Amino acid sequence: MFRKVLVANRGEIALRVIRACRDMGIQSVAVFSEADKESLHVRMADQAVCIGPPPSSKSYLNLEAIVEAAKQSGAQAVHPGYGYLAEEESFALACQKEGLVFIGPTAENLRLTGNKVLAKQTAARAGVPVLPSSHAGVGSLEEALEWAARIGYPVLIKAAGGGGGKGIRVCREESELREEYPIAKAEAKAAFGNEEVYIEKKIASPRHVEFQILADVQGKVVHLGERECTIQRRYQKLIEESPSPCLSPELREEMGQAAIAAARAAGYFNAGTVEFLLDAHGNFYFMEINARIQVEHPVTEQVTGLDLVKEQIRIASGDPLEPSLLEGIRPKGWALECRINAEDPQRGFLPCPGVVEELRAPGGFGVRLDTHLYQGYELPMYYDSLIAKLITYERTRDGAICVMKRALKEFVISPIRTTIPFHLRILEDPDFRNGRFDTDFIKRFLPPEDEEED
Repeated sequence: MFRKVLVANRGEIALRVIRACRDMGIQSVAVFSEADKESLHVRMADQAVCIGPPPSSKSYLNLEAIVEAAKQSGAQAVHPGYGYLAEEESFALACQKEGLVFIGPTAENLRLTGNKVLAKQTAARAGVPVLPSSHAGVGSLEEALEWAARIGYPVLIKAAGGGGGKGIRVCREESELREEYPIAKAEAKAAFGNEEVYIEKKIASPRHVEFQILADVQGKVVHLGERECTIQRRYQKLIEESPSPCLSPELREEMGQAAIAAARAAGYFNAGTVEFLLDAHGNFYFMEINARIQVEHPVTEQVTGLDLVKEQIRIASGDPLEPSLLEGIRPKGWALECRINAEDPQRGFLPCPGVVEELRAPGGFGVRLDTHLYQGYELPMYYDSLIAKLITYERTRDGAICVMKRALKEFVISPIRTTIPFHLRILEDPDFRNGRFDTDFIKRFLPPEDEEED
C-alpha cells in the first residue's frame, strides 16, 4: 500500500480523496493555485504545494508542475479526481515516466476511451449495442452529409475527444448540418485539442443510465449497479439516483453484463463508468466509458456500502478485487444526489462567486454532504460552480426524496445564490416523483431562451 498520495485536484473531490487516504493511514499531499490557498483541502492535507496562479491552465492543468510537486513531496502515487487531467493520457504517461502510480485507468485505457469513435468500435466488437453512427471520424462536410442521409435525421455532431456532455451539436435537417459542421470542428479543436468529429443518430427523448464498474490487475471486472442520470440541463447532470426507477430486473441484468463486456473489451483497469442511452421501447445503446471517478459516485456508495475512492486506491496498489465483490453486490435501499451549484437559476444560471457569510449544513438520518465550503470561505471566480453534493438515503425512492426535500430546505449558503430552489421545484414535480421523465424533462422548468438546442 502507498505511504503518500498526491491529490491532483481541488474542491470537494480533493477533500473526498484526502479523507479516504486518512482513513487508510496514507499521508496526503494537496496541490493548490494561488486563489485556493485558503481552501479546505489545503488545510486538511498533510502537505500542500502551490502549483501556480489562479487560471486552471497555469495550475490544475499544469501537468509538469503537478508531477514535480509529487516528486518533491515524496508521493508514490497521484489521484487525479475528476475533471482537469483525470482522463488525460499524457498525464498518466508522465506519472509513469517518473515512477509514480496513477490511481486510475492505464494510459492505454485513456487513449481508447478518450476517443469516442474508438470506444464505440471496441464496444461494438464485444457485441454491445451502439447507436447508428459514422464508423470513424468524418473528414469533410460531404462525408458528414452522406452519413447523416444514411442514418436519418435528426443527428448529432459529436467531438471524438469530447466528454462530460460537451462537444455536441444537434442537427435536425441538412441545412443545420451544413451550418453546424464547421462550428463543431472548431469547437472540438479549441476545447479538446482534436478537431475530429463523428455523426451519430439522435434518439428522441431518451433516458441516461450508467453502470459503475471496477476492474483489477488480474482482469476481473464487476459492476455495482446503475445510476439514473437523466435529469440534465444542457447535457450537464443535475440529479442522480440509484437504482434507476425505469429498469426491470431483466433489463438491469442485461445492461450490467453489457457494461462488463465493454470494459473487458477495452482491457479496462480500476474504477470507471459505462454510459448508456435508453429509448422509450427499452432498447439501450452504449455511449461511452468515463475513465475516472464520477461526480455522482456517492449514490452508488450509499446503496452498496462501498467506498469507491478506497477501492480505486487498493486496485492501483495491486490488490485484487475482494471475493465478496466477485460474488456480486446486491444494492439496498435508494439514494439521491443533488449537485448544488453557485449559480442563479433566475438569471440564466449565471455563476455567483462571493464570500460565504452564513453556512448551515443539513443533517439527520440519511443525509450526507460532500462539500469544501466553510463559513468565511470566498468562492473563486476561476473555477467550476459546483460547491456541494447533497446525498440522501432511505429504504424507498419516496423516502429518499422526502429526506432530500427536508435537507435542501435546511441547507443555508448565504448570501450566495445557488440551485437549491431549482432542485426543490424538480422534486415537487409529479412526473419526477413517479419516475416518468426523459432528457427533455428539465425544459418545463426553464424559460424558452435557456432551453438547450435539442
